[in-house]
Amino acid sequence: MSQTPHAGQGVGDPGTVIKGVDTAGGDPCPTGAFDLLHPPSADRIADCVHCGFCLPACPTYALWGEEMDSPRGRIYLMKLGLEGSAEMTDTYVGHFDACLGCMACVTACPSGVQYNELIEATRSQIERNHRRGAGDRAFRALIFWLFPHRRRLRVAALAGWLYQRAHGDAVMRYLGLDHYLPARVRALQALLPDVRLRDVTSRVAARTSALGPRRMTVGVLTGCVQSVFFAGVNAATVRVLAAEGCDVVAPPAQGCCGALAVHAGREDQAVTFARATIEAFEAAGVEAVVVNAAGCGSSMKEYAHLLRDDPAYAERAAAFSAKVRDVSELLAELGPRARRHPVRGRVAYHDACHLAHAQGVRAQPRALLSGIPELEVAEVAEPDMCCGSAGIYNLIQPEPSAELGRRKAATVAATGAVAVATGNPGCLLQLRRYLDAALFHPVELLDASLRDVDPLSACSPISLKGARP
Repeated sequence: MSQTPHAGQGVGDPGTVIKGVDTAGGDPCPTGAFDLLHPPSADRIADCVHCGFCLPACPTYALWGEEMDSPRGRIYLMKLGLEGSAEMTDTYVGHFDACLGCMACVTACPSGVQYNELIEATRSQIERNHRRGAGDRAFRALIFWLFPHRRRLRVAALAGWLYQRAHGDAVMRYLGLDHYLPARVRALQALLPDVRLRDVTSRVAARTSALGPRRMTVGVLTGCVQSVFFAGVNAATVRVLAAEGCDVVAPPAQGCCGALAVHAGREDQAVTFARATIEAFEAAGVEAVVVNAAGCGSSMKEYAHLLRDDPAYAERAAAFSAKVRDVSELLAELGPRARRHPVRGRVAYHDACHLAHAQGVRAQPRALLSGIPELEVAEVAEPDMCCGSAGIYNLIQPEPSAELGRRKAATVAATGAVAVATGNPGCLLQLRRYLDAALFHPVELLDASLRDVDPLSACSPISLKGARP
C-alpha cells in the first residue's frame, strides 16, 4: 500500500497566524489562515461530531489510513485554520489537495455535514492565499487555459489525433523518452482518448424539433470535454430527448459551465462562467436545462450558492439551478414514450460520484438502462468508491488516482459484463485507461435501443489492462 507524501507530518506550529496574500475583494482576517471572503463556515465545521462514519467512505483514507487525509481530519484542519493554530504551509495545503471532492462522505455522514461547501470554500482560500511552486502553478494554469475553452481544446485534440496517427506512444517508448516525462504529463498522455476527427469537428444543431407531439422545450449543455471528445454522447442525448417529445435547444453562445474551476477553488473564473451560462440559457427560453456530465450538473445545481453575493445574478442563479436536470432525471420525470428495442448483453453500471453523491441521482440511470429490453444491468462492488477521475484530480494527483483507477477497474471487470455505462466523461476517460471494454454513457445505450441498433453484439467480456506508465 502506498503512502501519501505528507502522511504523519504536522500542520504547523500552534499559535502561528497567516494573513491573506490576495483576497480578491476580501480583507485579511485578524487571525487565522483564511481571508474574510467566505472562509469555511465555523457553524458547518461544528456540525462534525467526529464519529468516523466518513472514514471507510473516503478514498484517500482507504489508501493511506491517515487521519488528516479523511473528511473529519480535513475538517479539523479547517478549524485550526480559522483559529489561527495552523499555517497555510505546503503540508497543510497538501491534505486538501489530496481530497478528490467525491462527496462520498456527504452520503455517509449521519450528521448531515455539508463537506461539499467546506472543501470548496477552503480550496478557494488556498488559491487566493497560498503560493504554489512554479511547476505546479504552470501546470494548473495550462489546464485552465485549455480545458474550459472548446476552440483551444479542438486544436489540442487535432494535435492529439496527429500524435496518435504517428504512433507517438510507441515512438516515445522505443526511444526510451517516456521515462523522462513528468508524472503529470504521462497521466495527460495516458488519458487522451482515441481522437476521431468527426467528433472534433461535429456540432449539435442549435434547435432540434420533437418527434411527435411536443411535451416540453429543453436546453442541453454541450460542455467542453464532452463536446470535443464525446460528441457522440451529445448527439445521442439530443436524439433521445427529441424522440421522447422534447424540442431541444443548444444555445450556440454557451461555453464552459465552470465546474472544473469551482471544484479546484478558482472561484472568480467559476463565477464568470456561471454568469455566461445563465445568460445563454435564459435567452433560449427553455423549461429545463439538461446535462449529461455529472460534474457539470452538480455545479450548475449550486449556482445559487456560488452567486449568492451577486445582486444582479443571485435570484437568476436560483431560478436557473431549479431547472437543471441530469438527462436521466428528466427522462424519468417524462416517462417513456418512444419504443425501446432489445439490446442484448450485460452492462456494468458505474456510479459517477457527482451524480450519486453530490446530486443524489442513483435510481434514474439504472431505471433508464433497465427499461431497455433484454439488457442486464450489473452492479459493481464498492459502488461508492471513487474511480480516481474527480475533475482534474487524475492530472494533478496521478499516483493516488492510478491506485483508485486500478481498484475500480478490478471491481468492474469482476461483474462479468461486456460493457460499462457511466454518466460522466471523466469517469469514461479514467476507466478506459485501465479496462479493455466498451464504454458508454447510459443515454447512448438508450439511443441505440430507440434506433434498433445493438452496440453490444460484438463486445467481448471486460478485462483488465496494464495502466500506461
